[in-house]
Amino acid sequence: MSESWKPAEEEALRRDRDDPGHRELFLIPPAAGGGHPESAYFAGNSLGLQPRATRAELAEDLEAWERLGVEGHLEGARPWLPYHERLTGPAARLVGALPEETVVMNSLTVNLHLLMVSFYRPRGARTRILIEDTAFPSDSYAVRSQARLHGLDPDETVVRLAGGREVLDFLAREGDTVALVLLGGVNYLTGELLDIPAVTAAGRASGAAVGWDLAHAAGNVPLKLHEWGPDFAAWCSYKYLNAGPGALGGVFVHQRHLGDPALPRLEGWWSTEQATRFEMAPVSRPPATADAWQISNPPIYAMGPVRTSLGVFDEIGMTTLRARSVRLTGYLESLLDRITPTRPLTVITPRDPERRGCQLSLRVGRGGAAELTRRLRHEHGVVADAREPDVVRLAPTPLYSTYHDCWRAAVALAECVAEER
Repeated sequence: MSESWKPAEEEALRRDRDDPGHRELFLIPPAAGGGHPESAYFAGNSLGLQPRATRAELAEDLEAWERLGVEGHLEGARPWLPYHERLTGPAARLVGALPEETVVMNSLTVNLHLLMVSFYRPRGARTRILIEDTAFPSDSYAVRSQARLHGLDPDETVVRLAGGREVLDFLAREGDTVALVLLGGVNYLTGELLDIPAVTAAGRASGAAVGWDLAHAAGNVPLKLHEWGPDFAAWCSYKYLNAGPGALGGVFVHQRHLGDPALPRLEGWWSTEQATRFEMAPVSRPPATADAWQISNPPIYAMGPVRTSLGVFDEIGMTTLRARSVRLTGYLESLLDRITPTRPLTVITPRDPERRGCQLSLRVGRGGAAELTRRLRHEHGVVADAREPDVVRLAPTPLYSTYHDCWRAAVALAECVAEER
């Protein structure tokens, strides 16, 4: 570390004293290198860290199985039959929805498929699906397979556009050909926050259904889904929501669709009213809530960590977290501004805080993003992630990242990427 970085370290430590976040609630992985006891962890946009409370609360659910056996469905501190309802309120508050519009279930792409069964209904010339040209690959695979399911050519049906502005222009020109708009609220690669209310309004005005993949938005930016009015949304819980690898996702279905008997859905054991479920009737009686999109009984030990994590967000609040996120990400950006002008590094995330979440993506001029993240981790204890061939993503997460972490990341990048001469 050069002497020129020492004042910046002192400033980072001062900021941490004044604006400490909630690192104490989480288990921080040890550093793999660099002489620090803990990692500077910037990969929460890929997998969030474990809350300290998760292990004990999950053990309580396991103990109920040990003590009660099958009676745990209706007995104990957290009976299993209505367990998913414990997550509904906190999940709804997180995304700005009504409780009846929200359910936690399955994983993200499974949920997108279940929702597209209901909301992707191509008819006549209205067949197209709009996605981003840098959509997460799973979304691309999903919409292409949905097109094939309807007997359509995915190369003709799926239209890939560069961000919200192009989507708005396309809808203005050819909206009568669009059956579904399905975009990422925050782009996984660049970290750009799309104008969700504007795109939603334009899509609905054109006659298309509008859905959002909020994998990188839920727990990252404030959301007002009920007010903004998309038809549906889905998100995962293992990134910013810190519920563990492969954690259950969430679903939003707008209130105007609830209880609509004309809307097609796939159904199963958990799609019917809880009060009459054990009458064992052969025909489902779906509730007029998002619960109607459930199919199978929920995995309790996967729901426990989601419940624990949502409790953290409920206690702290997205308004508080967003404010710290803007400060923390802005500080990291100011440090990167010191090193990028003389190195083959370019920040590709919008500079306007209103157009991004807590992620800054760097394009590495000569590629080798994976090798750079390997060196950052093993030589400096800085955990970032790579999207090959040339993008490194840094996510200063407001719950547990620190200003000193940001300082460590900037110093590590400066030492790993040589200046151009």
